[in-house]
Amino acid sequence: MNASDLRKKSSEDLEKALLELRQEQFNLRMQRSSGQLSNPARFKAVQKDIARIKTVQTEMASTSAGAE
Repeated sequence: MNASDLRKKSSEDLEKALLELRQEQFNLRMQRSSGQLSNPARFKAVQKDIARIKTVQTEMASTSAGAE
């Protein structure tokens, strides 16, 4: 998932992707606390994907606010 692909999506799609990633992050956090996490690198990748989506959402909000 890269930022250029995210910029092409609508705000509803971004919200949906963010919700799914946060659910996955929660599940990974639970697996990590119970010692069952099989791929620790996935946790960091999910965090970065969440940050990318939030950055694109902020950019979209600032461009729409600047257009008014």
